Amino acid sequence: MTDIIDELQWRGLIAQTTDLDALRKAIADGPITLYCGFDPTAGSLHVGHLTQILTLARFQQAGHRPIALVGGGTGLIGDPKPSAERRLNTVETVLGWVEALRGQLSAFLRFTPQGEAPRPTDAILADNGEWLSGINAIEFLRDVGKHFSVNQMLARDTVKSRLDGEGMSYTEFSYVLLQSYDFVQLYRRFGCTLQTGGSDQWGNITAGLDLVRRIEGNEPHGQAHALTTNLLTKADGTKFGKTETGTVWLDPELTSPYAFYQFWFNADDRDVLRYLKVFSFRSREEIAELEALTAERPQARAAQRALAEELTTLVHGADECRNVVDASLALFGRAELSELDGRTLEAALAEVPKAEVAGPVSDLPAVADLFAQSGLTPSKSAARRAIQEGGAYVNNTKVTDVEARLSEDDVLQGRFVVLRKGKRNIGGVVLG
Repeated sequence: MTDIIDELQWRGLIAQTTDLDALRKAIADGPITLYCGFDPTAGSLHVGHLTQILTLARFQQAGHRPIALVGGGTGLIGDPKPSAERRLNTVETVLGWVEALRGQLSAFLRFTPQGEAPRPTDAILADNGEWLSGINAIEFLRDVGKHFSVNQMLARDTVKSRLDGEGMSYTEFSYVLLQSYDFVQLYRRFGCTLQTGGSDQWGNITAGLDLVRRIEGNEPHGQAHALTTNLLTKADGTKFGKTETGTVWLDPELTSPYAFYQFWFNADDRDVLRYLKVFSFRSREEIAELEALTAERPQARAAQRALAEELTTLVHGADECRNVVDASLALFGRAELSELDGRTLEAALAEVPKAEVAGPVSDLPAVADLFAQSGLTPSKSAARRAIQEGGAYVNNTKVTDVEARLSEDDVLQGRFVVLRKGKRNIGGVVLG
């Protein structure tokens, strides 16, 4: 086992703990079992969840046993939002999301191979619907509810903000009891003594910790603990995990591998070293080297490239990462566009200005018009100027004639044409 606490501190991950010295001792005496919960509020996890998922993975690499808990029960209720009541989804919808999240979480942790005996650090995938769906209301109120002070629940920030507005249903008000009961069940079933989560979950996590102590008396598995990680913010003030096109999802059908790669590759120089510490498994020495390269030659984007390739490989696999890298090179004239498949081309052009046109190629307007229609140039005259100055390209071939038109040979995979202005401004044409 390695000193995981020192590692998390160096990476800037630890926001709050109940007793850091006691937790450090428990880890040193370990191994320990820990968990983090993920409620199915959508059909996919997003990049904001990676902090917690990879924290579990770091603990596993340090010799401990992680539990990834999917909220098949709590997902039917929903963690209260500060602003308004959540819309309740159907049971069928939530169950579908539970299965999607289970599949995604399975890719990040090491589980027991089929047909083999479990090892001490093999991860566990749990679903709180297993115990919450069978709860007897009277027993739950007597055995769990009696340990919660309404005064303390009313003092919670989320509750106060809602009561100052339109109020809160008893359904959402009771969420903290259900999540707290998860810690009790995992403590009993697996000897789980640590819950992790984002710092915005501190109230829920400590409520669960207190319930374990009240009900179980910290026997026979020892003292329970809580640890939260810092929430990420971006240097430019925008929300982490969001782009102009919306949330960056882990599901390739919702966010293409190309867009996923570009999210990390486009990270601000002010953010990328923090991202490397939080999301990468690179060593201190490797990150220090990337920091030096960024300081010396920021235009090379060495840190961003390393981060993008590592995370795209982790989430989507080595083959998809290779396809994305090839696409990036091809778009800027450093590889063959004709070798890209239609899915990759479509994903790449989804992220750039483009014109969507119909009809046969012979009926399409001139290339200069297409540059303007795509938004790559502000006008047709600006496009003609770019051509005259030698800065306009179709599929990486320089356009020399201001009256040039596309031919059938210019259309890639039957639908796509890549436009470029200068070295870095990419646009496209998509035939309907």
